[in-house]
Amino acid sequence: MPTGVMLSPQRRHALTNWPVHTNGWIIEDDYDAEFRYDRDPVGMVQGLTPDRVINIGTVSKSLAPTLRLGWLLCPPGLVESIADLKIRADRGSPGLDQLVLARLIETGRFDRHLRRMRTIYAGKRDALLTALNEHAPDVRLTGLAAGFHAVAQLAPGASETAIVEAPQARGVGIYGMSANRSTRSPEPPQLVLGFGNLSQRAIIDGITQAAPLLQATFT
Repeated sequence: MPTGVMLSPQRRHALTNWPVHTNGWIIEDDYDAEFRYDRDPVGMVQGLTPDRVINIGTVSKSLAPTLRLGWLLCPPGLVESIADLKIRADRGSPGLDQLVLARLIETGRFDRHLRRMRTIYAGKRDALLTALNEHAPDVRLTGLAAGFHAVAQLAPGASETAIVEAPQARGVGIYGMSANRSTRSPEPPQLVLGFGNLSQRAIIDGITQAAPLLQATFT
C-alpha cells in the first residue's frame, strides 16, 4: 500500500522468519484483500506464521466507511490482552451492528455483495485505464490487480508537486506518492489515482482534464 506490489515468495519467507528469530510480531493490515480482480486473492501471511502474526480486517471498505467494524486474528496468548485494550479504548463495538454483520456472513449475502462490488470496482478501474490510454498513452499504470487505486508512473524529472497542484484548480484531485514515503521525496515522480468512490463518468471526466498535464511530462 499504496504501490500494489506483492511480496515475492522469497520475501514472504524472509518476513515470516523474522519474528521467529527476533521474538517479534508482524501486524498484517488486510483491509481490502477481497477486491482482487485479475487473479485469486493472495494468501495471508497470518496463515504462514499464525503464532507470530496479528491480522487486521475491516468492513469499512467492503460495506461502508461508517460501519466501523473490524476484527483481529491473533495468537491465543494475546487475546485477553488485546480484548482488554479494546475495552479501555472505546468500551466495545455496537452489538446490533455486529449481529447484523454476522447474519450477512452466515446467510451468504456478504459473499454475494462482494462478488457484485468486485464487478463494479473492476468497471471503474477499466474506465480509468481506458481513459488514460486514450488521453495520456505514455503514462504507465501499476498496482491494478487489487484495491481502489492505481499508481501512475510519470516521466523521470517531472515535477510531482506541480502536477498534483495544477488539476486542483480544475476541481480534479490527484495525489503524489511522496506523501506516502518516509522521506517525502518526490522522486521517482508518481501519482496515486483513486477510483473507489467515483462514478465511471467522473473518472473519465477527471482523467480527460488532467491527462494533458500527465502526457506533457513525456514531451
